Amino acid sequence: MNQFILSLSDQNATLEDTGGKGLSLAKMAGAGLPVPGGFFVTTQTYRRFVSENNIQERILKVLEGVNPADTNALDQASQNISRYFAEGQIPGEIASAVSSAYSALDNAPVAVRSSATAEDLPGASFAGQQETYLNIRGTQAVLDAVKKCWASLWTARAIAYRLKNNIDQKTVALAVVVQRLIAADAAGILFTANPINGKRSELVINAAWGLGEAVVSGAVTPDTIVVDKGTGKIIRRETAEKQVMTVRTEGGVVEQPVPEVQKRKPALTDPQTEELANLGIKIEQFYGMPMDIEWALAGGEFAIVQARPITAMPEPPVEWIRPDPKAVYARG
Repeated sequence: MNQFILSLSDQNATLEDTGGKGLSLAKMAGAGLPVPGGFFVTTQTYRRFVSENNIQERILKVLEGVNPADTNALDQASQNISRYFAEGQIPGEIASAVSSAYSALDNAPVAVRSSATAEDLPGASFAGQQETYLNIRGTQAVLDAVKKCWASLWTARAIAYRLKNNIDQKTVALAVVVQRLIAADAAGILFTANPINGKRSELVINAAWGLGEAVVSGAVTPDTIVVDKGTGKIIRRETAEKQVMTVRTEGGVVEQPVPEVQKRKPALTDPQTEELANLGIKIEQFYGMPMDIEWALAGGEFAIVQARPITAMPEPPVEWIRPDPKAVYARG
């Protein structure tokens, strides 16, 4: 679209422009996978906002002499920087571009998510640290959520990480993903390899009612389903007593008790499990590696809202194959 906005399906998206999360979504959309529509607010937009409001100079001044081991100093610095972003004025050109892109989504409720570049927060140590705002409605609310995402680049933990690893604070930037919000009946996480025992032949699905935030944040104990990737058969199903669910409200989301009749009911049927497993296998084949996938189910259709490589994957167990299947073997 322009230097400030890219369509979520734009195949010219790069890591530098849209961050890791954004690039992954663009790739999946281009491959025809069921990714909700939306757009990216690029890293160039972040840099323009910071420049127009003279924020970079103030950030560097606040961080002068900060000890990465001093949590109080880090918290104070982060709070000050967050205030700079909140008080900053979004240039009219940017506000107009975001407004037009949001109007193209029919002003529907959206999810607004941070998407860091590789230079920003590499590795698994920062998984879950970027901000997500759900069920955002209206142009002004979207713009406010974008500014909050930008400010999340300067959390105390992010600042400490960069100081400890000698990452130049002047080079970091953040993209933002704005995506149609899926009014999920059920949602959760799919691992295309078993993250517990390391078996690449198994995939593991976590599922709960409502939006996926309760699963991702650990607020609910989800159902766990283990599927044999070769046969598609369910190896094990553990249906949890799901106590809470994340649901939409007028201006955001809230956790509320799961209705009694649903607490012990499986969030996914066997056919739905099979469909989701096949989708997970497609995504793993597309990336060529085991993947950690966030999914949602609405009106009987699955959507993929995020996919990233599984980190800290254990080595697969060594399985001994008997030379003679009919023989009886015993330990000496």
